[in-house]
Amino acid sequence: MIATYLTAAHAQGYATSTLASRRLHLQQFRAWCATRGLLAAQDLTPAVLERYQAWLAERSHAEGAPLSRATQANKLTAVRMLLAWATRTKRLVVNPAAELELPTLPKRLPRAVLSVAEVERVLAMPDSTTLLGLRDRAILEVLYSTGIRRMELVGLDLADLDAERGALFVREGKGRKDRVVPIGTRAIQWTYRYLDRVRTLLLQRALPTPERYALFLSARGRRIRATKLTDRLHQYLVQAGITKPGSVHIFRHTMATLMHDAGADIRDLQEMLGHAQLSTTEIYTHVSIERLKAVHTRTHPARLDDASLE
Repeated sequence: MIATYLTAAHAQGYATSTLASRRLHLQQFRAWCATRGLLAAQDLTPAVLERYQAWLAERSHAEGAPLSRATQANKLTAVRMLLAWATRTKRLVVNPAAELELPTLPKRLPRAVLSVAEVERVLAMPDSTTLLGLRDRAILEVLYSTGIRRMELVGLDLADLDAERGALFVREGKGRKDRVVPIGTRAIQWTYRYLDRVRTLLLQRALPTPERYALFLSARGRRIRATKLTDRLHQYLVQAGITKPGSVHIFRHTMATLMHDAGADIRDLQEMLGHAQLSTTEIYTHVSIERLKAVHTRTHPARLDDASLE
């Protein structure tokens, strides 16, 4: 049943990464059921699913750390989706997961945000006199200017940059949704330097089958890989003396936080970041300390004035 469900999900257009993780979660669930003699779909009851949920809550990673609530929720969501599909397709009469409640997830703030000075320090790290250094500077500028995700940057094609309009087309972002985001003049200029001086040379390394469409290429002339991107950007953060955790995503958090500090509306940020729910974007209202500091200075009864220091 799992294989048939995954085939149906693939036909519906689910992302490859989503299907891969869902397959792993469902294989684990099937193994758990098998060790308990639950071999048929009809053996699954609300009570069985509650036992599985309790087992997940008690389980630990290989290194001993307990499963996070987000991980537990992902595993249970895979099971819920499977059983909902089985009910719709008449493989089950009643959905045993209909009332299964997922673990409540904490609303966490971004782990780290850079200051403007820190960003500029990181941007200056790549050696723009080298091919890969100039490429990396262009990548950093695009990330900082647009706030796009790692996989969205990796997926950019040449045609996605509209310099005349100052816009970047993001194809199939999270949730497989397209969107258009603004991109600043500085990021465009660095990208064109990369296109003029670097991309053609990198492209020649991919012969006889060059990568014709990808915007950012690897040292071998292929579309740059997400893992390689993470490694290189982390190195630049370290070189800049930044000890805050993060690599690619830190630029997304930084852009959103600094723009909100400067007065950007939360709904505009929601559209730029590609968030399906406004509540996801609202974390930046909690990160934006500059506004709170201004209010605190202006209104707190214990604020100091020049006279009190004389």
